[in-house]
Amino acid sequence: MDRIVEEAIRKIQELEQHIPNGKHVVTGDIRKLSSKLFRQINDKSIEHVFALCEELLNQRAWALGVIAYDFAYRVKNQYDESTYEIFFRWLKDYVRGWGDCDDFCTHAFGELLRQKKALFEKTIMWTNDSDFWVRRASAVILIPTIKKNEYDGIDPLEIANRLMLDEHDLVLKGYGWMLKVLSQVAPKCVMEYLIENHERMPRVAYRYALEKFDNETKNKLMKLK
Repeated sequence: MDRIVEEAIRKIQELEQHIPNGKHVVTGDIRKLSSKLFRQINDKSIEHVFALCEELLNQRAWALGVIAYDFAYRVKNQYDESTYEIFFRWLKDYVRGWGDCDDFCTHAFGELLRQKKALFEKTIMWTNDSDFWVRRASAVILIPTIKKNEYDGIDPLEIANRLMLDEHDLVLKGYGWMLKVLSQVAPKCVMEYLIENHERMPRVAYRYALEKFDNETKNKLMKLK
């Protein structure tokens, strides 16, 4: 086992020993630790860092996963076309819930899509995946690109259409969240989409999507439901 991975395990155990009963280590503390550990890595080539990420992910521990995804994001300037296959395998093999999904997809994986928008064609297929977190990821991964208003060539509404009536609550919330972010850069587009689809869209997705509108618009849209 690499010394960085051993150090990560040891430091997480120390953090866990110093928290009150009933509490847990917070993400912010893990990110601070991750930053310190990353500075200790001598070889910061993407191949070596991804090997460390794999070791961390193989521990199947939430906190170590946070560090792994953070390490992966820190080498974003070295991403290339082959990075997609690695990231998608991690999404399928190591992510097991909405928290891991959102962390990975709003940072490392989302950044890859922002850099290489042609990958959107691949993420469209995620909407049919048997794993709910992969279907949620098809929407959440768009968020970094939408936030930066750099989503030319990417169609968030196509993802929303495909996930519209998904059977899983967390998928509905995921594309609702994506539409909420989109409403901050393209409010007219999202407002028209919600008006057009208010009868079909499940309430939980609809309510997430309208949260960032001004009160007048929000009240107008809520009256439709």
